[in-house]
Amino acid sequence: MELKILSFWGEVFSSDTVSSATLMTGIGEITVLEDHAPLLTSIKPSTMYVVYKDKHGTDKRDDFAIWSGVVEISNSSVKIMADMLVDIDDLDLDKAERARNEALALMEKYKNAQDKVDMEKFIEAEDMLLKCIAQLKLGNMK
Repeated sequence: MELKILSFWGEVFSSDTVSSATLMTGIGEITVLEDHAPLLTSIKPSTMYVVYKDKHGTDKRDDFAIWSGVVEISNSSVKIMADMLVDIDDLDLDKAERARNEALALMEKYKNAQDKVDMEKFIEAEDMLLKCIAQLKLGNMK
């Protein structure tokens, strides 16, 4: 099966020897296998993993932290467009932990504001928290 993962910065991952891809969607966690039913759905910030054959024919698994986006499955093709994707090898756990703490502090600040809460800023902080949690969860897989 062919898999292409794209972000705003271009193609991040591509392989035509993928045997499975597991990710969290708006309808729950799914594992895409060869000849999966056609589907178009949203992706939630989470971890995902891909099992594929490398150039030597050996089964490999690659783990990622993935943000919001969409996945399109048709025939033997999977296309993912995500805000961002972090490979387990490129993960900076200290940076993710600092960002998580910052997001929690911002959410607490907005939640406890005496005046009107700026929901847009609260949602941005919540989104940052979800991204950090996905990275930290990915770090636990190392």
